[in-house]
Amino acid sequence: MPFVNVRLYEGHGKERKDELAKRITQAVTDVCKVPPQAVWVVFEEVPPTDWFAAGAPGQPVKK
Repeated sequence: MPFVNVRLYEGHGKERKDELAKRITQAVTDVCKVPPQAVWVVFEEVPPTDWFAAGAPGQPVKK
């Protein structure tokens, strides 16, 4: 059972995460030759202020 953990900035809407989960599931089923029901996708949302790149905190999601 493939398990995909996606860590991303908080603030992405449900529609965006639904689409991302659908596409990830399709990619995993194609490559791993497993049924979609066997693929788990979990989103972990991180506040931009807790996400650092080059020592600087991130910025809010641009919509």
